[in-house]
Amino acid sequence: MALDPEIRRLLPIDRAEVEAIDSEARSGLEGQRGAEAWLAEHRPLVALTDWSRTWVGTVDEVVVGFLCGTIDEVEGRGRVFTVDRVYVRAQARDLGFGDALVAAALRDAEIEGCQFFEAVALPGDRETKNLYERAGITARSIVVSRRLG
Repeated sequence: MALDPEIRRLLPIDRAEVEAIDSEARSGLEGQRGAEAWLAEHRPLVALTDWSRTWVGTVDEVVVGFLCGTIDEVEGRGRVFTVDRVYVRAQARDLGFGDALVAAALRDAEIEGCQFFEAVALPGDRETKNLYERAGITARSIVVSRRLG
């Protein structure tokens, strides 16, 4: 029997579990190309003050993944929804949770009148890149960097 991902907005009771999943996700990035810079630029979710655009995926009310984002007014582009992070625990992957989380955020972005939906995948993170591409989200730029000194 197939499992239908259950996606809902974050409830206050979910915060501690989402923060724990975020910590797990951050630890899993160590050693990946681009991770050092990304981790430096993105504080742990424990520092997040606006949880209003956060969704969780659950199995029997147990949180197995999340997506959080922001909407900003960008000069020359209009309203832009940006996925700050999305992560599904390993044991719940390949069950459609990532796709369902992105779909929920896309629906909200459209309802909120956003002109663009953007997200980041680290170099070599094929799973995240494929997740976005399945939703019709494609690369518009590639950022390259070299440490100096």
